[in-house]
Amino acid sequence: IITFDVAEWTDDDRRNWLDQFAKTESQYVLVAEHKNKIIGFAYNSPFRRRAAYIRATETTVYTCAKNHIPGAGGKLYTELFRHIQTTTLHRAYAIIALPNDRSMALHKKFGFNLIGILNQVGYKFGRYIDVAWYEKHIG
Repeated sequence: IITFDVAEWTDDDRRNWLDQFAKTESQYVLVAEHKNKIIGFAYNSPFRRRAAYIRATETTVYTCAKNHIPGAGGKLYTELFRHIQTTTLHRAYAIIALPNDRSMALHKKFGFNLIGILNQVGYKFGRYIDVAWYEKHIG
């Protein structure tokens, strides 16, 4: 349920998504590999499309459950925020599908604070999904 996608991405979908990061100076995508296998990725993207949200970003980190390497998510986020600190971004937001204790703990470790829960906002796999919204001051 984590991504909230309901259809699998094609290679063209993924290429088009990745292309957006080459066109901006404040959005990044990072991929972690271990033994030639992707074990996770992290990125930041515009929080909302309206112009006044220009200094806010949404951050995301995913790690592969099948190829889980302890600490990979934290390493990805450390590097992502190192890049973000060089921008004019002011606030970061993370949206976490619930339940997800590991992700909530990781975000708290990185200075995010819970600002609210949207109840039953998503629908996937025949059930409703709550999400937690977290916020972090960047600079």
